[in-house]
Amino acid sequence: MESKHKIPQLIKQEVKTALNYFPSLKDVTIEFKFKKNIKKSTMQAQPKFSSIFKPRNQRSYVILISETFKISDKTFLTKNIPTEILIGWIGHELGHILDYQNRSNINLIWFGIKYLLSENHIVEAERAADTYAVQHGMGDYILKTKNFILNHANITPIYKARIKKYYLSPEEIMELVNIKEAVP
Repeated sequence: MESKHKIPQLIKQEVKTALNYFPSLKDVTIEFKFKKNIKKSTMQAQPKFSSIFKPRNQRSYVILISETFKISDKTFLTKNIPTEILIGWIGHELGHILDYQNRSNINLIWFGIKYLLSENHIVEAERAADTYAVQHGMGDYILKTKNFILNHANITPIYKARIKKYYLSPEEIMELVNIKEAVP
């Protein structure tokens, strides 16, 4: 059977590890693609424009991955981020795709418009992606990714502030992990 996932060889193992936590995405067409630079992000998940009006089970998505990651004034290759951190980042993006899969076509378009126009909606969307990833068993990876960013001395304060503003905090992630573990 042909895989529905197009993955660059450089990150194949990390992507496969993250995908294992999302069995419902097994038959969803997802392309993982390196891009020179993504404004304000390291990764970005989005539906492919050509599939927005297709039925949910026929939509396809792309996860864009910035080739570089800036820490202070130094630029590093994203592929050189520690494996567990990269898996967490990919898991967060897969959380977005799971969210998109649950939306009707009109709702998905409206979601995209609100994401572009409303900071409150960005917060809601990013926190939802983190929540989906944690609910699918990726809590440790998501937590390590957040801690990597927030505790790395050389990551710019601007990027750290963005993470604090839009995403779940490590404490909130731990709460979700504890709730998930408490439910049989």
